[in-house]
Amino acid sequence: MSESPGPAVASSPTTHRSKRAARVGEVLTAARDKTIKVTVSYQVRHPKYGKYMRRRTVLHAHDEKNEAGVGDLVELAECRPLSKTKHWRLVRVVRKSLTSR
Repeated sequence: MSESPGPAVASSPTTHRSKRAARVGEVLTAARDKTIKVTVSYQVRHPKYGKYMRRRTVLHAHDEKNEAGVGDLVELAECRPLSKTKHWRLVRVVRKSLTSR
């Protein structure tokens, strides 16, 4: 009896990677080669008092073409670790800063 091969998982057009985390933030520093430092701001509600507090996270991201400048609004996607602190990559520049034009 001949067995038919099972479905090819890797070549199937319907398979895709799991949804990766994405963030939008403002570039703080673009001085290093192919690396940007981005701050992501958000608000959280205080558990007891209910007041909304501003918080921020600083992320290091890979910018292959060095296209982002200080003050730009950028979109980042999570990726494999590229260095000790760099685990994000630049997807696109959402809005250029007025000072970097």
